[in-house]
Amino acid sequence: MIHVLAIITAKPGMREQILEHFRANMPAVHAEAGCIEYGPAIDTEGMGKFQTPFGPDSFVVIEKWESKEHLAAHAAAPHMAAYAAKTKEMIASRVIHVLSPAG
Repeated sequence: MIHVLAIITAKPGMREQILEHFRANMPAVHAEAGCIEYGPAIDTEGMGKFQTPFGPDSFVVIEKWESKEHLAAHAAAPHMAAYAAKTKEMIASRVIHVLSPAG
């Protein structure tokens, strides 16, 4: 199994616009072969000093894929290219971590 954490930082005030496009694309991603989990997450409010927040312009995409090959196919999917084209001018930065289980 492959885990992906994608940290997306929107240009100020544009996070919700990106998330609208993201949510519209989710059914196509969930239908992809090998997709186990794929969804956005934002900071939980009220956690105090326990938490290191990403901030109001960021969200994290939490993904699980059956294999590296499934993830590679996802990255090359036409609906991902369309999503990227719709959102690229709204994104300030994008950091993607691809991880394997350690145990």
